Amino acid sequence: MVKRNKAYKFRLYPTDEQASIIRKTFGCVRFVYNNMLAERQATYELLKDDKEALKKVKHPTPAKYKSEFEWLKELDSLSLANAQLNLDKAYKAFFKGNAKFPKFKSKRHKQSYTTNVVNGNIQLLDGHIKLPKLKMVKIKQHRMIPSEYVVKSCTLSMTALGKYYISILTEYEKEIESKKIENVVGLDFAMNGLFVDSEGKKANYPRFYRQMLNKLAQEQRKLSRKAKGSANWNKQRIRVANIQEKVANQRKNFLHHKSKELATIYDAVIIEDLDMKAMSQVLKFGKSVADNGWGMFTSFLAYKLKEQGKQLIKIDKWFPSTKTCSCCGNTQPMPITLRTYACSCGLTIDRDVNAARNIKNEGIRLVAIA
Repeated sequence: MVKRNKAYKFRLYPTDEQASIIRKTFGCVRFVYNNMLAERQATYELLKDDKEALKKVKHPTPAKYKSEFEWLKELDSLSLANAQLNLDKAYKAFFKGNAKFPKFKSKRHKQSYTTNVVNGNIQLLDGHIKLPKLKMVKIKQHRMIPSEYVVKSCTLSMTALGKYYISILTEYEKEIESKKIENVVGLDFAMNGLFVDSEGKKANYPRFYRQMLNKLAQEQRKLSRKAKGSANWNKQRIRVANIQEKVANQRKNFLHHKSKELATIYDAVIIEDLDMKAMSQVLKFGKSVADNGWGMFTSFLAYKLKEQGKQLIKIDKWFPSTKTCSCCGNTQPMPITLRTYACSCGLTIDRDVNAARNIKNEGIRLVAIA
């Protein structure tokens, strides 16, 4: 049996007193994180020419700040310990070349903190959840967590609208048998519609952000004309945040449904390993790329397939899927303005469907080699 993790996200409804403690914890976690990062940076600048001395340095821990700042003792100590762990992870990711150098957190960053289960300090009890320092907090649990799943940690967060959420990380044991790959589909990324598959079907993504773009721009202009920090500015800020949250929720809901549909029908889904950030910068398609949420979609697809013993296969981003004929294998230039692929072998086909078929064939070839 293999241990696996799954997270469940629910809405929290804290009292005013509990909300005050949660917001205070957000600030203190940010304070400790930033101070630890500042000390690490200062130490590095001081000893960067002496690598041996740098290796022996003991980095600061939250305990150090508790002795200096008494008010930190009032908070959940595990939330501060997790701030240190998050900083350690950020450094490791940087040195492995997987992320940029850690940055200082500001109030504009995501407001959140994580706490762990120790001696039954976190429990789900009939519409409430027991949490360290908060006691019983009302929760809208829209789905049950299986009894065999063990709660490991919880992350509390707050949106720009002041809504509170909790993400409960669980651990469970399950043996997942790998499915025999029989039913396969290839997906070609489409800027406007999310993807076109190798069978000619389109995702028909509604482009939620584009639909709301004019309204959002109008409300943002109103916000820019108000005195920052005033009551009217705050009311307008909430209107803008409402639009942004609605778009994000619509996008996430669509991507969940579409990824579930594919994971249910197919044994393997084949895509190109695209660098979406580079595409948005180089091709100047920032809004279109951000709107369809391709990265989020592939993440959803990956874990939904994995849970069923199925596969998400990624082929090299430099594979000439657009230029290659899916019938005879010949290649030819395909400028972005040309929407139909016409080959000398007689094949005439939509360029995206042709690319999706090539992606599918290349993925099948890679699986056969493996």
